[in-house]
Order: sequence, then C-alpha cells, then structure tokens
Amino acid sequence: MTRSADPAETFRQEARDLLDGLEQTLLDLEQDPGDGALVDASFRALHTLKGSGAMFGYDEVAGFVHEFETAFDRVRKGKAAISPGLVRIALAAGDHIADLIAAPGRHAAEGAPILEALRETVDTGAGAAPGEAAAATEASAESVRLRFRLPPDAIAFGTDPLLLLDELRELGADSIVALTDRLPGLEEMDPNGTYLGWEACFEAGVSPAQIDDVFLFVREGMELTLEPLQPPKAAEEISDTAAPADAARRGREAGGRAASSLRVPAERLDELMDRVGELVIAQSRLAQIASAGEDLNLKAVVEELERLSSGLRDTTMGIRMVPIGTLFSRFRRLVHDLSGELGKEIDFVTIGEETELDKTMIERLADPLVHLIRNAIDHGVEAPGARGHAGKPARGRVRLSAAHIGAEVAITIADDGAGLDPARIRAKAEQNGLLMPEQKLTDQELYQLVFHPGFSTASEVTSISGRGVGMDVVKRTIEGLRGSIELTSTPGQGTVATLRLPLTLAIIESMLVQVGAGRYAIPLSAVEECVELPATPEGRETGRNFLNIRGRLVPFLRLRELFSTRAERAEHQKVVIVSAGEARVGMVVDQIIGNSQTVIKSLSKLHADVETFSGATILGDGTVAMILDVAALVGFGQAYESRLRGEQLERVA
Repeated sequence: MTRSADPAETFRQEARDLLDGLEQTLLDLEQDPGDGALVDASFRALHTLKGSGAMFGYDEVAGFVHEFETAFDRVRKGKAAISPGLVRIALAAGDHIADLIAAPGRHAAEGAPILEALRETVDTGAGAAPGEAAAATEASAESVRLRFRLPPDAIAFGTDPLLLLDELRELGADSIVALTDRLPGLEEMDPNGTYLGWEACFEAGVSPAQIDDVFLFVREGMELTLEPLQPPKAAEEISDTAAPADAARRGREAGGRAASSLRVPAERLDELMDRVGELVIAQSRLAQIASAGEDLNLKAVVEELERLSSGLRDTTMGIRMVPIGTLFSRFRRLVHDLSGELGKEIDFVTIGEETELDKTMIERLADPLVHLIRNAIDHGVEAPGARGHAGKPARGRVRLSAAHIGAEVAITIADDGAGLDPARIRAKAEQNGLLMPEQKLTDQELYQLVFHPGFSTASEVTSISGRGVGMDVVKRTIEGLRGSIELTSTPGQGTVATLRLPLTLAIIESMLVQVGAGRYAIPLSAVEECVELPATPEGRETGRNFLNIRGRLVPFLRLRELFSTRAERAEHQKVVIVSAGEARVGMVVDQIIGNSQTVIKSLSKLHADVETFSGATILGDGTVAMILDVAALVGFGQAYESRLRGEQLERVA
C-alpha cells in the first residue's frame, strides 16, 4: 500500500481492488464450489475490507462486511455449501459495499435485506461434505503464540493499534499482553511514535493467512513471529509447526515486495506523457536546425538527444500500458447476470488477457465491448431449447480474445449462436432506404450495414437490446480511437466482431506526405505499401479511379481533389495504400517525405466533426500537420467503389 496525502482515497483504491478480486473469486466458486482455496480467498478479502474500513473511518462498510463475513464463515467452516443462489446474493452484497464506499450514508438501509437473504441462504443451505468440514475444523488446531511490533511510524501514518488488537480478539486471541521493554524515557518519547509490542495467545490456533490479513497494511517494517505454545514431540511435528512461522515470514517478504510497487494517479501519467510529447517535438526541431548546418558537434549532441528521448518515450509509454485482462475480467459478471436474466446457459472464455494496451484505450473500450457482448448474448446465443433443435450443446459460448498483430491490437468477440441472416439484413436495409432492390452487395458488405444508425433486425425490443441504438455508436467510438470494426458471420454457426486498434493514442510512428503546399501524417500502422501512380490507371478514360495491385483492383482517392488544393501538381505522383480491417484504399499524394515520430494533438471543438482528420501534430519546423483519419478515408473509397458498381449494374440493365 502506498502512503498518499489522502488516506481515504488510498482506502477507496484498495477497496476497489479487493471488491474486484472478490467478484472474480465468487464467480470462480460458482464454477468450482468445492475449491477450499477460493473460499479462503473470499473470506480473506472480506476480513481485509472490514479491518481497513474500520481503520479509515468507514464504519458502515466495516459493520456490513462484519455481518457478511460472519455469514460466509459458515461456508468456510463447512456448515453451509456454495450454491448459485449464495453466489448471487454475495455478488449483490459486494455491489452494496461498493455503494457504501462511493456514497457514505446514502445506502445503509439497503443492506438489511441483502444480509437477511444471505443469512437465510447459509442457514438453510446444506453443509459441506464431511471430509471438507473436518479439514476446515482441523486446519489450525494447534495453540500458538503471536508476538509483533509495529513500524515506529505506524501511528503517524494512521494505523490504530487498538483496531488491530480487536481484529486479533475476533480471531480468537485468549490473552493479549503489551511488551514494554522498548519504552524510552519521557524526554525521548515522540507522541506519534510506536514503542509497544504485543503478545497474543490462541488456544484454538490460528492460520498464518489469517494473521497476514490482520497486518495487511502495516507489514512493511514490522516484526512478527508465530510459534507453538507447546514444544513438539516428534520430528514430524517440528516440520509442521515450523510451517506457520515460515508462511508468516514469506507473507511479510511478499508484503515487502508488494510495497515496492507504487500507485500513481492517472492524471500524473497523462501529464508525464504530455511532457514527453513536448520533448519529442523540441528534439525534432533541434534535429532540423542541426541538419541545416555543418556543426558536427551539434549533430552528435542531437543524435544522443534523439536516442535518449526515444528511450524516455518508450519507457513512458510502457508505464501507460495495461494488460487488457483488467478490462476482460469485468465482463464475467455481465455475462453471469445477463445469461441468468435471459435463461441461457453460457460459457464465457477469455484469451490473451496479458495483451497490453494504452490505459486510455482500455478506458474508452469498456462501453463498446459491453454493447457487443450484450448483443452476442441477447441476439447471438440461442436459448437451450433452440440450441438442442439445432443439434448444438445446451450451453452456448462467448469468446473474448486479444492479440498483438504488428503495431495493432486485434480484439475479437465471437459467439456460437445463430449468426446473422443476410436476407433479413437486406430486407431491413431496403425498408429503411439504405439499399435499392437491384443493388448487389456481398454478404460481408451487408453485415456492415448493421452499423447504420437505428438499424436493427431484432423481431422484438427487450430491456437489453433491439432498438438499433448503439452499434453506430460502437463504430464511431472505435473509429475515434483510430481503429476499425468488422463483422463476419456464418448462419447457424455464430458471429465474430473484430476490432483493430493502435497500441496508443499518445505518440505514434507516421508517414509524412505532401499534397500541394500542405503536409499530412498517415499512421504507419495503416500503411501497406507505396506505389507510383501510373500514367493511365485502370478505368481512367471512364472517370473511374482504380489501381491494379497484383491482380486486385484497389480504389484510390486523389487527396488534391478531396482537399481542393490549387497548388501545382507534382509530375510523378505517389499512391499510399492503406487499410482498415480487410478494406483497402489508395491515397494519391504529391510527395512522400518520410517517417516521423508524431505527437498526437486533439482537434478543437470547431474541427471535431471533420471526418477526414483524426488529430494534428507539430512538426520540427513548428508548422502543423493534420493526421489523416484512415478509417474515414477507407470508408470514402469503399463507398465510391460501391457507387461505381451500382452504375455498372444500371448500364447493364
């Protein structure tokens, strides 16, 4: 735990982590009710929440968790069994704890019915198997003595020893004696110092894990020993009694290692990234000045500065990278609750949780992924009866996966449900005026119509989805992250939504190009290749714009025309082939300047609706270059291709 200026905020952060862990443990318990380690982990999380809540003045939290812990202790002792009903109520109790922490004093009355339901469930629930109950009662049968001394600055940093002693009494301490051998004289005593030690005896025994939970927030720098009250009689007992002390020591060592990590507010990371971005811009300007002169010493310094700034950039971006598993784990509860509400049986599988992504991307991805998962559960996976008629197992499956592909992250949401029906999509599109009856589209192109505002093929509106509100927002959000989204589907087998995103939104590698007098940046991760614009590209005589790239026709856009550029055109123009998902388009430019580190600056509110640009950057000479929105430009190219295809069909008809 870090010692911050605001102890209450520290508690809230720690509590959020504990509640997230508790939720995951409870969901695991529902799948494996006989796992005693999961029961112990749940109990430890509750015990820690209770102690830290009391320590930081959250008495409502401490009181509610105490009752929650008391009920759950029956499970730990083998007197009640884990059941789906118990897990459901325990999850609701966790939600209530989060409410108490977020808004103290506002939700206290809501806890009584939850606790009542929890007590009824554990009181009426069947006990655990005899072997499990025996193991629970015999786990700590030996009497032990605990001696501990807190760090000298423990009281100064908010630790109340009386609360710790109360925790030990609740664990079953029969006697607690103060150790006064290190008390200094009055003239040397600091009112905020911690000089006493304590000795507690447990006749019924206590486990090292329970002791570790009591001292979770003060383990760093404290002294702690745990030993048997009576000497062992055999070599085997020596081994057994040494284990608790070793476990306690290992717990303290682990606590010391954990304390080496540091919580940093997200705002400070954002500020650091901004400073690094300004440094990269300054380094670029200095490099441009040095390249214009003949001072070799200056050039050597610039090269060294470039090396250092690149290292600082990579290190800072590494700090901002977060495993996507922190986001994926949130959706287990969503799938659990929705499948129960809809009467469906669904296995939720996650792959690639270790894949890292910029924390800003993680935060902004949450809502789009929630919508896609809800759609997969509501519209994708069938009810058990329908799955049986289709020859499928009763339990459906939703798979969420992530993987690095080059400089991008690909996230897929796949279900094994009924899949999309191209005929229904086409009928709805014609009804909404999005398609003409004679217009030909492939199934893949039809699937993309789902992203039009208000588009839905659901036969009925539910409380979960079906109003056609959301898929267009999902697409806009993903494209706002400079990413792309595509749907693929096999009728009767399922649907896959694939998101492709850059690793970060802060600093990227880009290709600088010139169009007329203006310079533009294209994210390098989207660039596939660069070619010369032929003197007579495919279909030029008929006004069409296509390039034949190894036997495949690729539409291209003339950026001079798109940006209404009047400056003189270069004699030999270049085409930059870019992609967004599976779609490709060429962008005709006058000149390719080269690659550059691009610090992304957001557009002002006045320019936020300009579809062709996703941001801006400051170049080494101080001028501004616009960053092209590849997804939007690829969309223009695809729309142009579809329009030409429709014109061809009209001429044939």
